[in-house]
Amino acid sequence: MQGANMLLDEPVRLTSVLTPVKPKVFPSLTKIVGTLGPKSQTVEVIEECLTAGMAVARFDFSWMDATYHQETLNNLRRAAQNVNKLCPVMLDTLGPEIQVHNSTGGPIELKAGNHVTITPDLSKAPSSEILPIKFGDLAKVVKKGDTLFIGQYLFTGSETTSSWLEVVETSGENVECLVTNTATLAGTMFTLHVSKAHVSLPTLSDYDKEVISTWGLHNSVDIISLSHTRSAEDVRELRSFLQSHDLQDTQIYAKVENTEGLDHFDEILQEADGIIISRGDLGIDLPPEDVFISQKTAIKKCNLAGKPVIITRVVDSMIDNLRPTRAEATDVANAVLDGTDGILLGAETHRGPYPVDAVSTVGRICAEAESVYNQLVHFKKLVRHVGDPMPHEESVASSAVRTAMKVKAAAIVVFTFSGRAARLVAKYKPPMPVLAVVFPREGSDPTKWRSYGTTQARQCFAARGVYPLMGSTEEAETGGLTKEEYGIKLAQNYGRSVGMLKPFDRLIIFQKIGDSSVVKIIECDSS
Repeated sequence: MQGANMLLDEPVRLTSVLTPVKPKVFPSLTKIVGTLGPKSQTVEVIEECLTAGMAVARFDFSWMDATYHQETLNNLRRAAQNVNKLCPVMLDTLGPEIQVHNSTGGPIELKAGNHVTITPDLSKAPSSEILPIKFGDLAKVVKKGDTLFIGQYLFTGSETTSSWLEVVETSGENVECLVTNTATLAGTMFTLHVSKAHVSLPTLSDYDKEVISTWGLHNSVDIISLSHTRSAEDVRELRSFLQSHDLQDTQIYAKVENTEGLDHFDEILQEADGIIISRGDLGIDLPPEDVFISQKTAIKKCNLAGKPVIITRVVDSMIDNLRPTRAEATDVANAVLDGTDGILLGAETHRGPYPVDAVSTVGRICAEAESVYNQLVHFKKLVRHVGDPMPHEESVASSAVRTAMKVKAAAIVVFTFSGRAARLVAKYKPPMPVLAVVFPREGSDPTKWRSYGTTQARQCFAARGVYPLMGSTEEAETGGLTKEEYGIKLAQNYGRSVGMLKPFDRLIIFQKIGDSSVVKIIECDSS
């Protein structure tokens, strides 16, 4: 049986499901983004998450302050050093989020059939009758019959902790709502989502700017996830802000989580370095039957553009349980078959009791889905999309992947200084890993490059199948090796250390020499 995105030899695959699975030393090609928080803040737990397959660490600034996140980042750095891994830092902005602050932290009972008033009057104490918000224009953007959604951890799917509200009427600045399902709001902060309405709050808030210009600058963050991206102008505004604060190398991943973002998706994709399909809020803005087609369409567009795409909200049940549901496991696999580059774990690793298990479980599902991913179909679609005559860089990158598939290479080694060449190879989704050896550009300042090069290397981790290594021209010269010999040795040593390579495996070497790009085949050393 053969599907468009799935290659399945039925007798073999169905039989293999019943046989014991050999533990995989090397993680999946699909990258896992883990959100660090109370249950994943210690050095020991972060080490386990990294070893289990976490490729990117996300810091969610809609929760806790910079001091807390700095402590967590310091622990991440120690953990990454202990396990000898690079790990990019993703800063997730707050964006135009409407929040209800519950200073007492006491539970608030909302009962189906009752009414609750949403008010901008912050002097009011939150209760089952009234909920104050820091947004004065809600009554201007909603009308009778509109839907609001409120919860401490929005859109977990657990309707005992979140509630649907239906707008009954507006009175001045207040909005009267009907509670449609019984729920208990607990904690110090709840988020209010307005379905299919433009909220006149800036995408890049003053709070976001403060965090980026202080914590972000101090830590030279690798990626910023721009929450609630609604237009290409949102991305351009952030890009300009980053450049004005000496963060021009920081990548921007546009987080699309509402219908406004979908309406302007093509323009957003053109401006952003990557896309995050945030299915929590998006699942509220869209009817349930439309979520899947939006996801598939967005992934396809990102694949054709060669930009990383990450999917969120896949194993919500692991916030409380050790195993995902059958539907969730299938959802993860289908996202991989659709062509996603990464899976983002939020509350599962942030506050769930099983952060390491969440990472390893999702990684195993991704790896199994990758084993039946119909790479050839994707390859042909991409080649047709690029068209003739194919640009030189595309031609060489696609040739490297085609050659690797023909000779059944164990890995593709790419020499790069910016990571672009490695991402271009990854665009064609080779079934083997891409080892990106990041070298300094000739004539660059070694002291400045070390910082820049590390950033470029870490950013590669967000692309499917790319595993960056820091190269050193000085080390090559000290060892009496050419740049190519040194890079190949570095890649082989790393590949063997993680169980990716074994003696006599074939490698594809992709590098630029002058204005030309060269692809060649070698065998791994026997030693």
